Amino acid sequence: MQKSERPRAPRKVTGKWLALALALLVQLAFVAVLIFSVHWQNKKPEPVSVELYAPPSKTAVSDPPAKPPVAEPTPEPVPTPPPLPTPQPPPPKPAVVPPPAPKIEKPDTRAADIALKAKQEEERRKKADELRKDEEKRSRARQEALDHQKLDEKKKLDEKAAETRARQLREMEAMKAQAQREGETRAQAERDAQTRAQQSAQRAKAEGDWIRSIQAKVRGNVIVPADMAGNPEAIFEVVQLPTGEIIDVQLKKSSGVRAYDDAVQRAILKSSPLPRPERADLFQRSLTLKFRPTD
Repeated sequence: MQKSERPRAPRKVTGKWLALALALLVQLAFVAVLIFSVHWQNKKPEPVSVELYAPPSKTAVSDPPAKPPVAEPTPEPVPTPPPLPTPQPPPPKPAVVPPPAPKIEKPDTRAADIALKAKQEEERRKKADELRKDEEKRSRARQEALDHQKLDEKKKLDEKAAETRARQLREMEAMKAQAQREGETRAQAERDAQTRAQQSAQRAKAEGDWIRSIQAKVRGNVIVPADMAGNPEAIFEVVQLPTGEIIDVQLKKSSGVRAYDDAVQRAILKSSPLPRPERADLFQRSLTLKFRPTD
């Protein structure tokens, strides 16, 4: 900001000449007073006249009056010089008062000072306003930055919370799906187990029916010995073809009666081909057959 120049008041020419004339008048008056005071001190003294008279004699009082003498002309008195005045100390000289310096009319700067002060005050006020505005602007900027930071932090927290909720939801859904899958798996396993159990039971039943049909055919060809006592069990392993034709017969467990064992073995060979199962998947190449005399 440039420094403002102080405005100069216009010179008053008339006032200057008036002041000069007044100063000359004061000087002349002072000179006149000095001259009058010196003339008053040097005034001449006025002459003083003195008359002398003789005192009357005593004889003149007692004697008769005589003729008055002719009065001689009285000589004129010699004028006595007046006594010299007692010297007195000279009166103090009046203090010489120097003539007042001519009053130079100064330009009236009050209006300029007032205007300058007003301008300076206005500049200070503007500067204070600018500083206040700058401070308010910085304060608003700081507040906006703080608000923005808070919003960012809140946004991050919200995003983190949303991500956490989404992750928890996904985990819950995954757990539900897993539980559902496990439930379905368990249900399917149960169904499969049940199915397998049913199939196994059906298979076992079918196999049992097939084995019993073979045993029935073999028993029809067994000739039980007459002296057979009790109900011993003989176990044979039979190897067959898919057509039911017997390839081999082996005794696995003897009944203890050789005649019964041989009779059962001959009956097995005689029963070839053996009955085939109802379903092809039930076929077994090697069969274990049990026989009792009284079954």
